[in-house]
Amino acid sequence: MYNDKTLVCKECGNEFVFSASEQEFYAEKGFTNEPGRCPECRAARKAQGRNRGGFGRSERQMYPAVCAACGKETTVPFQPSGDKPVYCKDCYQARNNRNSW
Repeated sequence: MYNDKTLVCKECGNEFVFSASEQEFYAEKGFTNEPGRCPECRAARKAQGRNRGGFGRSERQMYPAVCAACGKETTVPFQPSGDKPVYCKDCYQARNNRNSW
């Protein structure tokens, strides 16, 4: 049903084979587009994404805070306003588990 296809990588311009088994896998997953990058460029792009926290995402800014429950210094991904309590990860999870019943 599927035959090997030779495609051209949009990143490096090299030809690569889109094998019949890969085409079958793509079809099973419901993918409608053929790969645009060769396996080497896909791997490099994937590794680059991991190194910067995901594709196109910059590192999340963290703000210092003191936990309202245990007094431990922590960091949170928002600027604490002072009008609501801020919890460290452990205390937040403990409070969340207690309130989920």
